Amino acid sequence: MRAWPMQEAKTHLSELVRESQHHGPQAITWHGRDVAVVLSRADYERLTGARQSLVDFIRCSPLFDSDDIDLSRDDSMTREVAL
Repeated sequence: MRAWPMQEAKTHLSELVRESQHHGPQAITWHGRDVAVVLSRADYERLTGARQSLVDFIRCSPLFDSDDIDLSRDDSMTREVAL
């Protein structure tokens, strides 16, 4: 990840955005400390799960369509608790 000093990031914003699209996230530093990261829209959506329905999320699960998962409930009586 390339680090861009704040002043350079402001001066070369279009280049910074282009770099984030082609080479991944880009760090922005202020007085030598990392303060922000610029991501491409595709990376952002992948990280946040944006625009993905619950059905799509479940279908992407490694457990989807697995036959060896026991989803039955325990039918035994509940235990008594002294209050």
